[in-house]
Amino acid sequence: MASQDWLDKDFYSTLGVSKDADEAELKKVYRKLARKYHPDSNPGDAAAEAKFKEISEAYSVLSDKEQRAEYDQIRAMGAGGARFTAGGQGGQGFEDIFGGMFGGQGGHGGRNTQYTFQQGGGYDDIFNMFGGGARGPQKGRDVNATTTIDFETAVSGDTVTLQTSNGNVKVKIPAGVSNGQKIRLRGKGEPGQAGTPAGDLLLTVTVRKHPVFERDGLNLKLKLPVTFTEATLGATVEVPTLGGDTVRLKVQPGTPSGRVLRVKGRGVKTSKGTGDLLAEVQVAVPSHLSDEAREALEAFQQVEPQENPRADLFSRARA
Repeated sequence: MASQDWLDKDFYSTLGVSKDADEAELKKVYRKLARKYHPDSNPGDAAAEAKFKEISEAYSVLSDKEQRAEYDQIRAMGAGGARFTAGGQGGQGFEDIFGGMFGGQGGHGGRNTQYTFQQGGGYDDIFNMFGGGARGPQKGRDVNATTTIDFETAVSGDTVTLQTSNGNVKVKIPAGVSNGQKIRLRGKGEPGQAGTPAGDLLLTVTVRKHPVFERDGLNLKLKLPVTFTEATLGATVEVPTLGGDTVRLKVQPGTPSGRVLRVKGRGVKTSKGTGDLLAEVQVAVPSHLSDEAREALEAFQQVEPQENPRADLFSRARA
């Protein structure tokens, strides 16, 4: 946007905030309005879409300290006491205004300083005198978006389609994307001005939890229930993998709860490497026993090793 266009727009009124609103208040108000008028919340509502663009433009300018200062200066010049009228009795001209600003002799008497503006010059020419000049066409604004994907999609990767205010956008989700990770899509944000590049789409990925598996870097983890006899005597058990097939895993005799068994190469596969499947053993205690099973356990209790499994616990507690 050319700076002179700001004269006709009251960004503070658009957001409904005072001119001394701080950054926190601006962000809070903008988020509230953006949720209300976002095209995704108002499909097919042209008025809501136009309002959304207005508040986005207002926030973009007021949230940037340099742009806000420039905007306030321009608005003060155009809407305040400084009027560009013809010089002479009864009013100020360019020489009165800028002479007073830069040390020239203002008023209606003699003047020692004169300012010449070439034909075709506009507000931008004038504001260049304050240093920094006016901003030319700007790159399009970045757009923030979120998407929620399945756990398996996050591990294996896929292409998803997003609905944005600028239409549908296809996004390639890389294998191994993690919950909360951000993906930047170049040129998929708001269009630029006068042929300048479009902004970017900043996509935050939310990954749904899996009922069995969880991520640990490139590794996949699960809890592996085994029976008391399997853990005590040893066994070979089947373990599920994320792809749906199973692998056979050997449980050594005397395996306690908490021991982690590893299946090589059955974790997350990315360009950076391949993880493993980690199965944490959980010894399952039966909740119901038959009379025969109870008698067998009571007989075992009489001959089991006389070891106190909590001895080390108390030793470490005292230490």
